[in-house]
Amino acid sequence: MLTLTSPVETRLHRLPAGLKLALLALAAIGLALLPLGGLVLAAAAVVALYLAQGTVFAAHGLRMLRPLWPFLLVLLVWHVFTADLPRGLEVALRLLTAVALANLVTMTTRLEDLISVVERLAAPLARFGLSPRVLAVSIALVIRFVPVFLLRVNQLAEAWRARSRGRANWRIVVPVALTALDDADHVAEALRARGGL
Repeated sequence: MLTLTSPVETRLHRLPAGLKLALLALAAIGLALLPLGGLVLAAAAVVALYLAQGTVFAAHGLRMLRPLWPFLLVLLVWHVFTADLPRGLEVALRLLTAVALANLVTMTTRLEDLISVVERLAAPLARFGLSPRVLAVSIALVIRFVPVFLLRVNQLAEAWRARSRGRANWRIVVPVALTALDDADHVAEALRARGGL
């Protein structure tokens, strides 16, 4: 599994995980409600926040946004076809800013700390038969395996390009699905070996 925590130590690493998650939730709500002018200022503030942690940290944060570009492109193309490009740019900026903030939290917070906070927040769900530990570990697995999954997709696409002149497109769907199932099987085995959840 890959770690999303940045190796570059910043002041943000010292903030409590619960505070960062609460601020992220408030920021996400605020981003949804801001008018366009405020949204541009918020995006600039997020860029400044990344740069304040150092250029190496900011470059790492920018690399973490790379998987978002295809979604932003589809979003913009859709809004071009619906003749509402300004709205598409606004939605794309909202999405990009929110994901950049979420990445900032994951880059500056250890996964164990995030699991602990989610487990505490989910404790009331135990009354309804839902295990807070299972929920926390599930969220942690999603956070950890999304980059692994994207890495596998890129590796398979690269392998296809090495063997063929054409683009991989749909041809790698089955191998991607099989490697995802294989990874899930290995994780399930590891969880069972540790006594399960």
